[in-house]
Amino acid sequence: MKTNKRSLILGIVLLLLFLIFTGLVQTYDKHPVAPNNVANPQLGFATLNTDVNRFFSETGLFCDNAGTIYDVTEVLGYLTWGVVAVFGLIGLCQLIKRKSLLKVDRDIILLGCGYAVMLALYVLFDKVLIVNYRPANAWDPAKESSYPSSHTLMLVFVMATAVIQIVRRMNKGVLRLLLCIVCIIVAAVVTFGRLACGVHWLTDIVGGVLLAAALAVLYHGLIGPKAEA
Repeated sequence: MKTNKRSLILGIVLLLLFLIFTGLVQTYDKHPVAPNNVANPQLGFATLNTDVNRFFSETGLFCDNAGTIYDVTEVLGYLTWGVVAVFGLIGLCQLIKRKSLLKVDRDIILLGCGYAVMLALYVLFDKVLIVNYRPANAWDPAKESSYPSSHTLMLVFVMATAVIQIVRRMNKGVLRLLLCIVCIIVAAVVTFGRLACGVHWLTDIVGGVLLAAALAVLYHGLIGPKAEA
């Protein structure tokens, strides 16, 4: 089984950085903050997080359109499942045609495993290992865990692996380039939008990006180079 050792090493490094960063989020500059009106109001990187949150909440361009930005990120979040469905359909078609799971392309099987790991991590941090809660705001008042940002984790991972698949399965051309650009833009818009509309702290976004990048790079390493036709 061929692998990309450089990507595997980089993925492990990114995963370690995520773990270290998560530890810092739970310990560094941790104290109560007024915007985080929940049962457990302790927040790591409190000064930085509240300064960034205040910047977006007091900047007219963002605070006047916070509800719209939030809605856009929610809609784009649903796009994640569309992309997952596309690759799931590819795997299903291969399974039906080849009549054996072992004959389904290894990169598709590993992608499905990656999706499962992503969802497991989402549940873990959302229900079990709750690091902190979202900032209080009018359009999303529910008390919800916020680290790492689930939208950021899912969008960055799904779109990054989609780019890997697009480059792997399509010939060079305008369409391939456009699809890759769209994936990158969607991930960037959601990542920035979740911060700009005030539903996440800066550390939530950074944690989500680090974890998603680690998973995507590890996936790239595990599937290895494309087999020659």
